Amino acid sequence: MTELPPPVGALSGLRVLDLSRILAGPTCTQILGDLGAEVLKIERPGAGDDTRKWGPPFVTGRDGGPTRESAYYLSANRNKRSIALDFTQPEGKALLLHLLEGCDILVENFKTGGLARHGLDYESLRKSHPRLIYCSITGFGQTGPYRARAGYDYLAQAMGGVMSITGAPDGPPMKVGVGIADVTTGLYATIGILAALRRRDVTGEGQQVDVCLLDTQVSWLINEATNYLVSGERPVRRGNDHPNIVPYRVYATLDGHIVLAVGNDSQFQAWARLAGREDLAQDPAFATNPARVRNRDLVNETVARIMATRSSAEWLAALEAAGVPAGPVNNIDEVFADPQVLARGMRISMPYDHSQSGTVELVGSPLKLSATPVSYRHPPPVAGEHTDEILASVAGVSEEMLDDLRARGVIG
Repeated sequence: MTELPPPVGALSGLRVLDLSRILAGPTCTQILGDLGAEVLKIERPGAGDDTRKWGPPFVTGRDGGPTRESAYYLSANRNKRSIALDFTQPEGKALLLHLLEGCDILVENFKTGGLARHGLDYESLRKSHPRLIYCSITGFGQTGPYRARAGYDYLAQAMGGVMSITGAPDGPPMKVGVGIADVTTGLYATIGILAALRRRDVTGEGQQVDVCLLDTQVSWLINEATNYLVSGERPVRRGNDHPNIVPYRVYATLDGHIVLAVGNDSQFQAWARLAGREDLAQDPAFATNPARVRNRDLVNETVARIMATRSSAEWLAALEAAGVPAGPVNNIDEVFADPQVLARGMRISMPYDHSQSGTVELVGSPLKLSATPVSYRHPPPVAGEHTDEILASVAGVSEEMLDDLRARGVIG
């Protein structure tokens, strides 16, 4: 039987010039890298991606001495190679344009118009690079009255409305615990790039992908936004309650907390049987989801009293057997000890020469492709780690020229 060759990444053969930093852009380019694309990360000589210093915690070097990289930076920069290059200098720009000749995709997250002064904006490059997919990630987009503003995840969560519906009803507006506006923008950027690549396959033409934090945060409002658009009523903070489904929240048990997520009437009937309260399934205030939403306080108080009579383990076992969705409220350490999380490869270890242990622990990709699985080929690079290698092999720069460029601060 002929042995099949090892699987090749779905985006193998594509090269990405990554001018992004912080989180939204690096999230996008890490996904592209996981899917097989070659990613060249361009960083400022002597500084690098700002997030390299966003700690603690930091990875500790082999000698236990000075730290190398922050955990924040490591979270979004695997499967990339780093080039320390100052493209604001003429020689640096020339090298960047040379690298761009072999690239399919450019990803940048400078302020709108920020690259135009260097002739590296989309309009400046589209004629000379008609096949280029040029992805611009900003706070507020390429158009509109806010286009020149700098954008940050926290601002997008505030201005995009998610903070107004997050937190306790009687508490202040609350942001999500991670940079969800950045992450969702990175996801939408990836989707846009893939769509643009598909069109290029058909027409041979590239295009600009314009995504921003505010747009993606507004899109993330999902049903609450549509609730408002349909009803005209402003959504409010409900803590752990769901606006359209009851009971669907965190409930205290005899020894902790679990999430009970009753999504339909048959699941509520199953819960009522487990609770020994079949009568509730026939009660007009409880029998249907619209009725339970109208009688939210009564339902939640009734369910809460019953849930508090048994331990979390008892409830979870019984609810799983009955087909009623429920789960524990895990801390982060419990997440990465969970057998399902481990079985799905969501915790990975990569060789990393710059750490004391020689490895680095990272979060795996959630993408599972049967024919072209993701791969973890390069650990997050040290700033400028591959400068000489890439400029010599891709741009044909001699060793003498590399030394001269480094002496003049063009490369790091």
